[in-house]
Amino acid sequence: MAKRQVMFTFPEQLTKEHIIYDLGLQFKVVTNIRRADVTENKGWVVLELEGIDEDIERGIIWVTSKGVRVDPVVGDIIEG
Repeated sequence: MAKRQVMFTFPEQLTKEHIIYDLGLQFKVVTNIRRADVTENKGWVVLELEGIDEDIERGIIWVTSKGVRVDPVVGDIIEG
C-alpha cells in the first residue's frame, strides 16, 4: 500500500460538496484528515491518502477535475 500526503484547496462553490468522501468510496483510497480550515467561502484540508498507487493517482486526477487544487505536502504533517 502506498501513502501520499496532499493538501486540497477548495474554491467557495465546492466547500459544501462531499469530495473527500467520494474519493474514498469511488477509488478505494483511505483518507486521513490531518489538518483543515473550512469556512463558507473557502477551505483547505491536509490529508494522508493510502491505497494502491494507481488508485491514489486516479483519485487525485478526479479531484482536480472537480476544481480542487491539489498540492503535495512534504514533511511531518502534525509536527510541522
